Amino acid sequence: MEARGSFFLGNRQFETKNFDLPNPGAHEVILENQCCGICGTDVHIYFGQPGASDVNPPVVLGHEYSGRIVAVGDDVTALQVGDHVTVDPNLYCGTCHYCRNGAKQLCSAMEAIGVNRNGGFAQYSLVPAGQCLPVLPTLDFEAAAMSEPLACCLHGIDRAEIRPGMNVCIIGGGPIGLLMVQLARLSGAANIVLSEPVEMRRKIGLSLGADYAIDPTTAPMEQLMLRTLGRPGADVVIECVGIPKAAAQAFEAADKGATIVLFSVQAPGAAYAMDLFQAFRKELTVKTSFVNPDTHQRAVALLNSGRIQTAPLITHRFPLDQVEQAIEKQMQPDSIKVVVLPWA
Repeated sequence: MEARGSFFLGNRQFETKNFDLPNPGAHEVILENQCCGICGTDVHIYFGQPGASDVNPPVVLGHEYSGRIVAVGDDVTALQVGDHVTVDPNLYCGTCHYCRNGAKQLCSAMEAIGVNRNGGFAQYSLVPAGQCLPVLPTLDFEAAAMSEPLACCLHGIDRAEIRPGMNVCIIGGGPIGLLMVQLARLSGAANIVLSEPVEMRRKIGLSLGADYAIDPTTAPMEQLMLRTLGRPGADVVIECVGIPKAAAQAFEAADKGATIVLFSVQAPGAAYAMDLFQAFRKELTVKTSFVNPDTHQRAVALLNSGRIQTAPLITHRFPLDQVEQAIEKQMQPDSIKVVVLPWA
């Protein structure tokens, strides 16, 4: 089968061209890709930084995607032609120390579809059948493509251990932060504070379940939290921006005894000078969150149920031959989630 795809060549360059797609192996399927989101990982890769796995151009990027099955391998029984699916991109070795000790997200030999195997920025893709999760045919493909970032957010929410009645602060109102707002609401948070400098994102955050939306450029975080919650910080703070300044704000927004989840992907070598005495005095718990181990099915269930809204998050759409422009748009403050439509 011939397919058309946008190949990342390195050095911020893409080439859209036709390529041959082999017939599916016994346990593989071919997807007609319908929608693929631009992820922060794609931005890092675009600038030559590592993703979840090493990138070796040329490769078709795009790991947040959905599609329709058009061919199945001989031994595929759980899926059939015509099924609408979303792709869990992460492939684990299953034999390393981490895989065998319940932490496969830390796999020593992890690969990822759309990172070091051809993925969603193409009309078709060849995918292991076990990585495809069916979605309801009534769920639109744009919403289905949001299942991968939602699955990652679910792992972060699990790490945050929000209990009903807690106050939660989300740092950043991009697509991840706005998914976190909704998950925090579903987790029973008493009050959710969204910290975001862009007014448009603050308004959407309020419409999706945030109780308060603050501009962190207007005053120190402690003052803003005291003014908003009547306390100098939240019980749980989740950082979703990916720059050191936002990480610093997460520590400032944390109350005594709080848990901080540094969720976002920071650039290699990114650092900030933590006030160690303040961290000690507050008795903080600091966690990070990496990819989406065993949470993708839960993400699909939430999307199928309509409990998570994705339509307000998708602000821009680009055709296959404009992946570079799509990545550039994802970095601009007037966007939230940018997607590529391979058949547009």
